[in-house]
Amino acid sequence: MSRAELLTQLEARLGRVHARQRLGLEMEHEDQVFRSRSSGATKFFHPENWYSVHALIRGCLRVAGLYGRAQRNAWRIRAVENAVTLARLPAAFHGYRILHLSDLHIDVSDAMAHAIIEAVRPLEYDVCVLTGDYRFRTSGDAGVAIHNMGRLRASLAGEVYAVLGNHDSVLMLPELERMGISVLMNEHVRLERSGAALYLAGVDDAHYFGVENLEKALAAIPADGATVMLSHTPEIFRQAAHAAVDLLLCGHTHGGQICLPGGWPILLDARIPRRLGRGPWRHGGMQGYTSPGAGSSVVEVRLNCPPEVTVHRLLRGA
Repeated sequence: MSRAELLTQLEARLGRVHARQRLGLEMEHEDQVFRSRSSGATKFFHPENWYSVHALIRGCLRVAGLYGRAQRNAWRIRAVENAVTLARLPAAFHGYRILHLSDLHIDVSDAMAHAIIEAVRPLEYDVCVLTGDYRFRTSGDAGVAIHNMGRLRASLAGEVYAVLGNHDSVLMLPELERMGISVLMNEHVRLERSGAALYLAGVDDAHYFGVENLEKALAAIPADGATVMLSHTPEIFRQAAHAAVDLLLCGHTHGGQICLPGGWPILLDARIPRRLGRGPWRHGGMQGYTSPGAGSSVVEVRLNCPPEVTVHRLLRGA
């Protein structure tokens, strides 16, 4: 399919403005990563794109004698259960389980793809949600990521909903949806159980591309509707709380990925208070959970910050 044909398909799916805005920003991003068309100067503006830093981190870990252990840690994905009590949760959804996967970077290695698939295989849940960053690099070909996402989808039961992250191209959207992953692009769906409804909303990437639209995603949800929102990044926590979202599920930070003893992150790469960097948190009347991610970014290592897949168990209560 040509790029023009794909743009036509994306415009039909997302609307002309969203499709052209997202794709145009991606093209500018690729220019910055590789070579500016205007100046001819190579841009290394972010650690994820500064590939010489990857080698530096590996070298430092090897000198410290930590590289082997840190890489093995990256493949030891733990399953975590998180209980969330929501006052507006319909009684029919008491005990409802949401499998939350984030920051898979599933094309970094076959070992990582295998570890993620094996981590989710034995889990029981009612719906699965993905909060972005399926590709390892922030630009370039996504073929391996799409292939491995297909392998993962085959091991997931029931409905799967997702949002895109700052590593993900909107060009990946048609393939993800063809394999049975419903991508929420500033949209929502109504989940039903015994005649009751729980609303699941999702916004496009807010960290790099800035194309999130909470108003569009939430507009048709009833004022008293219990709402779970998916965002790649927790950086929209204020907007979501003021919009009466009940639960915000997100990722992006990797919990720091390489942390000091005690799990203290050296870097979170997000404009948030550190208390929002990993795990459960509250802001105003909203609860949130920032996944440390199942995959690894920049370098396939973890220190003092285990990767995880999370099963959120929703409970009705005050």
